[in-house]
Amino acid sequence: MYMKVKSPVPYRLRKLMPQHLKYGINFAVGGTGVFDTLTGGPNMTTQIDLFEQVIKDKVYTASDLNTSVALVSIAGNDYSHYLATNGSAQGLPSFVASVINQTTTNLIRIKGLGVKKIVLGGLQPLGCLPQMTSTFSFQQCNNTTNDLVLLHNNLLTQVLTTLNQQTNDHSSFIVLNLYDSFMSVLNHPSTHHIQNQLKPCCVGISSESFCGSVDGNNVKKYKVCDDPKSAFFWDLVHPTQAGWHAVYNKLRTMNVLQQIYY
Repeated sequence: MYMKVKSPVPYRLRKLMPQHLKYGINFAVGGTGVFDTLTGGPNMTTQIDLFEQVIKDKVYTASDLNTSVALVSIAGNDYSHYLATNGSAQGLPSFVASVINQTTTNLIRIKGLGVKKIVLGGLQPLGCLPQMTSTFSFQQCNNTTNDLVLLHNNLLTQVLTTLNQQTNDHSSFIVLNLYDSFMSVLNHPSTHHIQNQLKPCCVGISSESFCGSVDGNNVKKYKVCDDPKSAFFWDLVHPTQAGWHAVYNKLRTMNVLQQIYY
């Protein structure tokens, strides 16, 4: 939206909206990850399988792919799944390495399918999500979780630097530094007209409900803040439109967006 690019059509709607295929296809599925997660949705490898089949079906030409940008998003669901299935803290570093290794394989595969430029979002500061800061009354981030994020991002940056060197093109693989962009906004909220940087705007009215909950009579079991535009987070994990716009503006100052266009 901010880059004046129409949203790609969801993969499952591609045949119902053929006129939108020129804007690309979105293969992502909420809650999924590099590996399998609790949602049961297709992991990234399977999503790339679907992309490859679309190419085989000649939906896009080699020229289309050569002038396209692939956006790869990793939101941290692999780590949530790891911890939810009794993964140990001691085993986290090696699990992070496995996530990065599989991500590298996936990126090389996408490149091999003919996409000239691939943009990968680094992890945002997961320790600052309201689901993590609620135990601190939304007053501070969880630094232990953020240390994990930094390990992930550092390994990812090292891998992409190597991949760019191997392709003799320093802009084939581009990292969106979401961590620093998020932290810049969260540490200087007033600069971005944000008043509530860690407290979510939309919350459940009890411990059994959440943003969007309704009971059997369709009665709302959640409440929304008076001014969503002043909040950075919409719910326990997602930023508001105002929050994302502030992050986007910070990314613009890093010149990373220019690399996508050129």
